[in-house]
Amino acid sequence: MASVLVVEDDQFVRSALIRHLSEASHTVRSVGTALEALREVAHFRFDVVILDLGLPDLDGAEALKMLRSITDVPVIIATARDDESEIVRLLNDGADDYLTKPFSVEHLSARMAAVLRRSRAAGGAPPPGVIRVGGLSIDPLRRSAELDGSELDLTRREFDLLTFLAGRPGVVVARKELLAEVWQQSYGDDQTIDVHLSWLRRKLGETAARPRYLHTLRGVGVKLQPPADAPVGTAADTPVTEPPG
Repeated sequence: MASVLVVEDDQFVRSALIRHLSEASHTVRSVGTALEALREVAHFRFDVVILDLGLPDLDGAEALKMLRSITDVPVIIATARDDESEIVRLLNDGADDYLTKPFSVEHLSARMAAVLRRSRAAGGAPPPGVIRVGGLSIDPLRRSAELDGSELDLTRREFDLLTFLAGRPGVVVARKELLAEVWQQSYGDDQTIDVHLSWLRRKLGETAARPRYLHTLRGVGVKLQPPADAPVGTAADTPVTEPPG
């Protein structure tokens, strides 16, 4: 059972979602505007938010950015828009998944279950100590990361991706393994990985054409390794791991 916030202004769609989710034993609250959604998230704890984009007071894409500024709750976008560039932008802005209307309640249930599994798996395992690779310092316990002493502003998924790769410096990780370990999915769209890698690269101050830490081997996978100017003594194949505390 999960606590779900439905953000949908269409009363018919909203009622159907509430009925279906309630029948599945979820606890459901619902609102019809972006501002109401922000107030709900500020006052109540939710396991997942289902967010419509066509809201009357504020575009859902802007509402997503505002939600991400105050919470890391998983967000599933429900939209009638199927433009690829907009979907990429939504993933860049922090959406965990998206559904294109119309969709079946079975499809929604499957997506919700996958998002909840990933969210709970990320928070359930005991974290290791601080991981240092080159100028990167990652503290899984506090879920914080620094690059050359400056804190990185990462989304939940970016942090999980960076931590997974940093724990295997110099090792090429296949996209299938990333989907399984970071997204907790046995299959998925490579575009999801590409979007998060692109955003992560920008925050690390690099590009795919001029990588420093993140290197993509076309058709093989991705690896993270210290750049050539990394501090002496930090090997490319051995992360420095300190005990937590």
